[in-house]
Amino acid sequence: MVAKETGYAKETIRGYLSCLRTLIDRGANLYDPESVKDVMARQKWSANRRRNVVNAYTLFLKKHGLSWEKPKIKVTRKIPFIPTEAELDALIAGCGKKTATFLQLLKETAMRAGEAKRLLWTDVDFERQIIRLNSPEKGSNSRIWKVSAKLIGMLNTLPKKSPKVFGDGPINSIKTTYLKTRKRLATKLQNPRLLQISFHTFRHWKATMEYHRTKDILYVKRFLGHKDVRNTEIYITIEETLFQATSDEFHVRVAKSSEEIKTLLEVGFEYVCEKDGLMFFRKRK
Repeated sequence: MVAKETGYAKETIRGYLSCLRTLIDRGANLYDPESVKDVMARQKWSANRRRNVVNAYTLFLKKHGLSWEKPKIKVTRKIPFIPTEAELDALIAGCGKKTATFLQLLKETAMRAGEAKRLLWTDVDFERQIIRLNSPEKGSNSRIWKVSAKLIGMLNTLPKKSPKVFGDGPINSIKTTYLKTRKRLATKLQNPRLLQISFHTFRHWKATMEYHRTKDILYVKRFLGHKDVRNTEIYITIEETLFQATSDEFHVRVAKSSEEIKTLLEVGFEYVCEKDGLMFFRKRK
């Protein structure tokens, strides 16, 4: 049905095939678009699920030289849950070696889970603590990160039995292990918020923290691999809400030399603008 030569990632292909099987199981004739529309109209799917089914069926028709008038699907982007760093660290600490390393990788790089699962040992520069991503998902750009000594140490403890860091098995095996551990830790720590933390939550958390640290949305866009800054702008809203300042008053400083700039940045001032050869910085009182 959906062939590998389409250029889609394996996980996307698997998801599209699942959508098509669901249509068949619920009585749709895939060669009759009206039949498919009728089946879809009776389903209580979310907007995202409905969109995925439409995309899968559109690709199926294209492969068979057919077409249809696609139903319009309006997907409202939800504000993601952002946990505290302590909550993420509690999950990492409570997982086994392999899953903990996987989560630490997501936390530091904001990789998507599928991207992390495909990571090769040759993508890791242990000496310089650098990780490259050359197989991004969803049409994203390739990325490169300087990571912590902690993550490098965790990676070094994993067995090298496959070219892939996390082995050749399906990502669902890691996900299943994680979900069981997450449920256990939520009960043990009496923190039901942990149940809201998915693999993708680590990406949302990192993006929010990077915007808070830099106030540079274009930097965050590059960090995430987004091709359109509109996909990144949601983190401005999240950051502004999470880190609402209690005061709108600022200390203002002017720097003329690189040494003065370095000093101001080291004590928490942020760059505002440049005028007449002077650089202006500010920090909340």
